Order: sequence, then structure tokens, then C-alpha cells
Amino acid sequence: MHLNVHLYRDLDAVADDAGEALGRAAQPHMFDRLDWFRLVTRHLPDVQPVVICAVDGAAKAWLFLADRGHGRADALGCWYTLAFAPVFAGMGVHDILLAACAKEAGRHFHTLTLAPLTGGDRDRFERAFAATGWRVIATPATVNRQVAVTGNFESWWATRPGKLRNTARRKAKASPFRIEIANGFDPALWSAYETVYADSWKGAEGSPAFQRALVQQEGAAGTLRLGVATLHDRPVAAQYWLVEHGRATIHKLAYAESARALSPGTVLTAAMFRHVIDQDRPTLIDFGTGDDPYKADWMDMRNILWRLDLYRLSSPTGLYGYVRARAAALVRARRGG
Repeated sequence: MHLNVHLYRDLDAVADDAGEALGRAAQPHMFDRLDWFRLVTRHLPDVQPVVICAVDGAAKAWLFLADRGHGRADALGCWYTLAFAPVFAGMGVHDILLAACAKEAGRHFHTLTLAPLTGGDRDRFERAFAATGWRVIATPATVNRQVAVTGNFESWWATRPGKLRNTARRKAKASPFRIEIANGFDPALWSAYETVYADSWKGAEGSPAFQRALVQQEGAAGTLRLGVATLHDRPVAAQYWLVEHGRATIHKLAYAESARALSPGTVLTAAMFRHVIDQDRPTLIDFGTGDDPYKADWMDMRNILWRLDLYRLSSPTGLYGYVRARAAALVRARRGG
């Protein structure tokens, strides 16, 4: 094994080195692709990317970070990031490659924060960083809910709670909703989405420009499913999903607060499930992040997503940060939370 490690502060340089290895065809998960990280840095101009790449022959590992200054870095992401993970290409010992990235990170940073991580990615990061002189504190960051799907919509729908099915049926019958679902970007439907979001309980969107760029990109790639429910020609619910490689992810949804009593969100969600399950045939549907109680009616699996705070003990600042963080964790544990 002959490892080479590179550090890049420019995504164009990463692209030149990676070739197609960080593209859509090679990386099945959107949050592992260079296009995703380009969107993040383009719409968060204050973010300074730092990408560490470890190479052993044809095998590569990348760690995408954002330099926060003063020896600190975070996962390169934003409020729309539903998952963060190490990125790999080629056959090789991935844990060794990631440990090489962790060692290189220690030459530039004393404190890192990585989130949100699945349990598997948490374990992988912990092993790699602990082996190279870092100490790790893991805390739950958020929750992800999922449901496995087999068969058509009707067979899946029969497994949902009776209260949910009755509400969706009754509310759809009581109000003359018009449902439109596009398999791609539709400017009129996107305008309706923005109208609904502005009238929803969610408040101002983090970055409308980011959202539009994302849905246009994924619409062109054929993964976007954009749905809107209107009532008397007024949009009252909207959402978009991304579907690829057998997985459908519900990225954003909202309903107009003024129409809450009519349950337009429930009616539209049921229509989106029907459309995606019957047309796209996913084996897994993912409800993104957040532990909202209503999601339990639609999903069966509840997964903890983790935050890792990593401290390099060979740095006085890292050691001090670790001691403080451990002490705070012990205090919280004694208080029961």
C-alpha cells in the first residue's frame, strides 16, 4: 500500500483530479457528489472549502470540509444537507484511506464538527479519527424516518394507520383539490411552491436561490418530482421529492397556514406517495430529517443521525476544547439530558 494525500482549497482542482469519480454515475447519493458541494459553496459565499483526498492506486477517499478559521472546520454542508459521509471511489481499504484523511486534517485543524451522520458513518469516522490522535464526542443531532416499500401504492397504503387513511380520503372528498405532479422542473409549479412556502408556518426559506438551482439541476437529471395542490385556483400545499437508485427522498413540503383545517398537506402527500410508488417503484422512501410526530404515520423506521465533535489532543486548543466538552457532557448526563 502506497498512500498519497492531497489537500485542496478549490473545488475546480478537486474536479480536475477526480474526473468522473465524484459525478452522478459514480456516486449514487446526491450528498456525495461534487455538484452538491458546488451548490453549497456557490450559495454560501463565505464558506471556504477544504477537501482532503487520500489515494492508494485506483482507490480514493475524500473528506469535504468547510474552514471556519482559527483551526476549526465543519462538514461542508448547509441547512439542506440531509446526510454527510466520507466519499469513496474504487476498490480498497476505505478505513485506511479515511484514517489518512483524518491524519492530514490534524495538520491543519484542532477541532472538527461533522453532522448529520448515520450510525454507520459515525462509527467509521470515530474509528478513523481515534486511530490518528483525535478524541470524539458523539451526540444525537436529529432524526431520520424511512419506510420500505414493496408492491403498488394500494398494497402499501393498506399498511398505514386507519386514521391517516380516513383523514386523507375524507379531506380529499370534502374539498375540490386539484393535484398536479411534474416529473421535472416546471416554472409555474415552482412559483406555486414558493407561494405556498411564503404562506406556510415555516417562515422565510434559508436560500430560495439554492432551492431553485437544486430543483432545476435535478429536474434536468430526471430525479425531481414536484407536486402542488390548489384549491379554487390558489396553491395551498406543495412539496418536492428526489427519486433515484430505488430511493425516494422527501426534501421539502409545506402547506398554506390559512388552509390548515382542510389538511391539504395530507392530501398532497398521499398523492405524491401514489405517484412515486406506482411510477418509480422505489424500495425505500426517506422523509429527510426532523422528528415531527406526523411522520410516524407515514414511516416505519426511526434512525438517529449523529453529530461528532472531534478534538486533536496534540493541540493545546484541541485539548482544552475536549476537556470542556467532556465536562459539559458529564454535567448534562447527571441532570438527565
